[in-house]
Amino acid sequence: MKKALSGLRAWLVQRVTAVYMLLFCVAALLRLALGRPHSYDEWRGWLAAPLTRIATALFFAALLLHAWVGLRDVMMDYVQPLALRVALLALLAFALGGMALWVARILLLASA
Repeated sequence: MKKALSGLRAWLVQRVTAVYMLLFCVAALLRLALGRPHSYDEWRGWLAAPLTRIATALFFAALLLHAWVGLRDVMMDYVQPLALRVALLALLAFALGGMALWVARILLLASA
């Protein structure tokens, strides 16, 4: 089984996604510390803003990619039977894909 993101690429993806997630969390915490939304409509308005929606979508894309690379590498290293490894990787891909659809739905509904 060949890894599409292996070696230096996997390492780089892990580092880049981690740095983006850290910067997003710091920016979101600063925004909330300076003036947090007090009502549902204010929260929805904040999340519906184009810049916030794009940054949040990128955050979750980075989170899911980070999780995929990390968990895939663990399974590739420690799950020896090939059939079990393929089944677990398929289950992981299905779960992460479902989470991606869930996040996309939430972000699309926040802007409606």
